[in-house]
Amino acid sequence: MSRKTLRLVLGDQLSLANPVLVNADPERDCILLAEVAEEASYVKHNRHKIVLIFSAMRHFAEALRERGFDVVYRSFDEGVASLFDAVKGALADSGAEALLVTAPGEYRLLAEMQGWESKLGGSVVIQDDDRFLSSIEDFEAWADGRKQFRMEYFYREMRRRYDLLLDSDGEPEGGKWNYDADNRSGWRSQLEVPERPTVAIDAITADVIEVVEKHFPDNAGKLSEFRLAVTSAHAQAQFDWFCDYALENFGTYQDALAEESPWMFHGLISMYLNIGLLEPLAVCKQVESAWREGRCSLAGAEGFIRQVLGWREYVRGIYWHAMPGYAERNTFDASRPLPSWFWNGDTDMRCLSRALTQSLDLGYAHHIQRLMVIGNFALLAGLDVGEVCDWYLAVYVDAFEWVELPNTLGMALHGDKGLMASKPYAASGKYIQRQGNHCSACRYDPKQTTGENACPYNSLYWHFIDRHQDYLTKNARMGLIVGGWKKRAPEDRDAIVAWGDRILATVLD
Repeated sequence: MSRKTLRLVLGDQLSLANPVLVNADPERDCILLAEVAEEASYVKHNRHKIVLIFSAMRHFAEALRERGFDVVYRSFDEGVASLFDAVKGALADSGAEALLVTAPGEYRLLAEMQGWESKLGGSVVIQDDDRFLSSIEDFEAWADGRKQFRMEYFYREMRRRYDLLLDSDGEPEGGKWNYDADNRSGWRSQLEVPERPTVAIDAITADVIEVVEKHFPDNAGKLSEFRLAVTSAHAQAQFDWFCDYALENFGTYQDALAEESPWMFHGLISMYLNIGLLEPLAVCKQVESAWREGRCSLAGAEGFIRQVLGWREYVRGIYWHAMPGYAERNTFDASRPLPSWFWNGDTDMRCLSRALTQSLDLGYAHHIQRLMVIGNFALLAGLDVGEVCDWYLAVYVDAFEWVELPNTLGMALHGDKGLMASKPYAASGKYIQRQGNHCSACRYDPKQTTGENACPYNSLYWHFIDRHQDYLTKNARMGLIVGGWKKRAPEDRDAIVAWGDRILATVLD
């Protein structure tokens, strides 16, 4: 573009690889970043998330200025209501004749931007976001003609495309594509969990924390525990530490639940990938190199790469394929109100209390806590799908709708009738007991299904099976379970269902 252009950078696009920056000319173009009320409050975002994004935006703006760019930055205290208002003002102030923006990751914002040109009376160009490893068009080509979208097959194609963990013949290293079965060890305090390095809070982040504490006093998030990187260099340093000190045990214990540590051996990089501080292909290659150098197991490396190259790209494809109607799907007509204790963790179920409290305080929980503790409970109890999805979107620092909605509605709640998952991820308390040591500190007994000391997950599991048996019987992976349930003595079934009714009437208060 030869004319002066305003280039809008969103808070989850903080990368020099952002398409709107790749060909930007410091002598001609103006860069806009804006902290606006609408984006900060469309759900009740965790304060860690707001601090992360605002501070990362401010640091990124400084990095752009150091490269000679004219940067217009609108801080939250200026009271800008929306991105549209920020753009309108910046166009007028800068004299730019056109707006260039990379497509946002959320459908609601893209739909809004597509109407900006008529409102602004000037050129608005929305570029594809090519920082993902599978374009929306690539995913649609893969999905064409498929009745079910199984991640495993998509993932294999991505491995081949990017030549990751392949041998000289182009076959998967070790002879298998997936080593998930080797990555399911439970936790019994076998090892010492390494202490993670903290990130120093500089003046910019300190200022942002003050702003967030002032404007979002009632949002979740214990900011005295804020420890996130806010620059690409610091995010890379955190990932380097993971590769050096935690990757070796990541695969083995990635599904484990532990009293001792919220972090365990996890990478803690999803939030950095999702706002642009790290690049997905680079982290995959770094982990592959670690395996080839003998610093981690093949199963651990494959498990990590599958989450980034496979799952992350897959859920984005599902999102854009199925929106906008995807958010309205609800297989089981789940409609029970979200319990108030989802916002404070005040429940006697130890595993759930720990997962909720950690999520609220830190904005973080690993995938098993999200799927098999919190999500599993929401599925079994029939909690309202929309309320649950909004809760996940609000609470987690890495949550943007493109990644949160398929993971929650599709994977955790089976709300899309199996478009994503081959079966509902429903489980009793026995699964949770196998995966960690929460049960030993809980007042409930995972071996009991009914009675005052019985684990609520147990009766709720069978309650779920009973009330949805017509649907579940048709599922190849659930049919045997339904069949076994039907063979139980009628009086046993009645007692379990009645206890489940009692749990739903009391525990959900």
